[in-house]
Amino acid sequence: MCRNIRPLNNFEPPATNDEVHAAALQFVRKVSGTTKPSQVNQEAFDRAVHEIAHITRHLLEDLVTAAPPKNREVEAEKARARARLRYAT
Repeated sequence: MCRNIRPLNNFEPPATNDEVHAAALQFVRKVSGTTKPSQVNQEAFDRAVHEIAHITRHLLEDLVTAAPPKNREVEAEKARARARLRYAT
């Protein structure tokens, strides 16, 4: 999985539309192999981001879990701790 795409399921409060859009954008960038499409491909690129964000929102709304919701601050601190270990000199 692309490191820039973060899990969005089971957070309290739920993922925002901006977070869903950012994940969709990263996915389309990864699949297309470009961060900035040419003018001729811009419409297809934007449409793909929109459609993937839409489907992702539906997926997040439909997923069911028995696990308690995750806390964003706790998860962010865990990620920072992993990064400190990974990039320690």
